Amino acid sequence: MTTANTEYKDRLHQLAELMLAVSGESVTMMKRNAPAQALKLKRQEEWGIYLEFLKIMFNLTDRLVALHIPMKDQMEFMNGLEDTVTQQLKHALEPAFGNNADQMEIVMTIGTTVAESRQVYEKYKFLITEDSKTKNEMFHDFGEKVAEALGTAGNAQLSSAATLCATAAVPALSAVLQGHAPPSHEASQVAPPAVGNGTDQRTGTGQEIKLVSLMSSVLGEEVETRWGLHPRFREDLTPSELQQLTKLLNQVAKILGERYAAVAFSKEWASWHKAGHA
Repeated sequence: MTTANTEYKDRLHQLAELMLAVSGESVTMMKRNAPAQALKLKRQEEWGIYLEFLKIMFNLTDRLVALHIPMKDQMEFMNGLEDTVTQQLKHALEPAFGNNADQMEIVMTIGTTVAESRQVYEKYKFLITEDSKTKNEMFHDFGEKVAEALGTAGNAQLSSAATLCATAAVPALSAVLQGHAPPSHEASQVAPPAVGNGTDQRTGTGQEIKLVSLMSSVLGEEVETRWGLHPRFREDLTPSELQQLTKLLNQVAKILGERYAAVAFSKEWASWHKAGHA
């Protein structure tokens, strides 16, 4: 391991663990939101959804690395992260496949995932710490890819749920990169959902978590406003509480969406601030 990655060894380990855990739990969340489709999912299809989340995790981490890791170390850091994710994924798969696990196939799978992550998401130029039209477009694109992988292309609810799973991980990724340990140092090593043992393993996802998200974006001449809840928060609500919260958030989305539309198409509308990432 290079000097740079030796220096960041603990952070690389925590990041890889967090990325795999978030990806695994996000797949579980998507299946709970689409139980009918979940019953039809084949193992390979579920694995594909897991990799979609892993792609966005690599992209988000890459953007945050540009803010928290010295420029001279960034390339080696990301290469080290790819290796660390690969090693942890091998370890996670061992209980399911034992000696039959194809180690080289795992290496190639993660390498392909990283390459596709860059190909799909690097074209979106924005600063990860700021809200922007381009940032919303990328997350919208990601959400649609997950919904399509679930066999529910165009399902706004599932697209929004996927977006929330990804955005909720950003504060945790940022905290690890700054050298802060996750709340629970015993983070679970979550295997891909296709080979999980059925237990509900949970891990800390950071000191700051967005429980409710409301986003408005301009699509051509139309304004789209959508809201969503963090997966863990939704699970803690009773059906009655969820119904009441849904009613309230629909009202809030209507009010804010109308206000956003009025501002977005006014003469005072300022151009979006755009910034590329490393």
